[in-house]
Amino acid sequence: MRLLVVLALCCLSTHLLAAVAPVDPAAFPEPVRVACVGDSITAGSGAPKGKSYPDQLQALLGASWAVKNFGVSGHTLLRKGDHPYWKAGAFAKAKEFQPNVVVILLGANDSKPGNWKYGEEFPTDYRDLVAEFRALPSQPRIWVGRPCPVPGKGNFGINEATIQKQILLINQMADDLKLGVIDFHAALADKPQFIPDRVHPNADGYGVMAATVAAALTGKAAP
Repeated sequence: MRLLVVLALCCLSTHLLAAVAPVDPAAFPEPVRVACVGDSITAGSGAPKGKSYPDQLQALLGASWAVKNFGVSGHTLLRKGDHPYWKAGAFAKAKEFQPNVVVILLGANDSKPGNWKYGEEFPTDYRDLVAEFRALPSQPRIWVGRPCPVPGKGNFGINEATIQKQILLINQMADDLKLGVIDFHAALADKPQFIPDRVHPNADGYGVMAATVAAALTGKAAP
């Protein structure tokens, strides 16, 4: 029975990861616009300037792509969180960018106990955020991220136990809405040395994240 459960989960994971077709930049008259939406992990906290995962993603993808960072430190997916991404200027700017691709990585700050008391609203708020981007004239392809792992006891109230609950909710939403999934959690799960403050990756960790995104968007292993 346990083997069957494992096989079912593996099949679900594969289905989710393949739910959105890779992007062919040759099909676009201009560079493919990629909006990276998220919190401090997207913004690049914990790494030198120019080493955030969106910065490193741009370097990997090259001139046929235009990657823009819309990460804002401390923000939540939850509308009732202490700093909702919904109210951030970056959210409006991400939509004004008219992206062809959206990569969403939110949830770390939502895992704080003071925010997760509203956790039952996480799936609805996430679906609504996705709907905002799907309604854009640019009709972007959307990938959602399984949040990065939180080694040990975590930090700042951010914790792995709640991240695991979020991953289950994200998996279900992505399956229902036919979204792509980028597994940041698996990419860094065996690399705690790349997450020195137990929340934010360092430059090497962001490099792993960038390579993971590049592979998802292009359908090819990053160079």
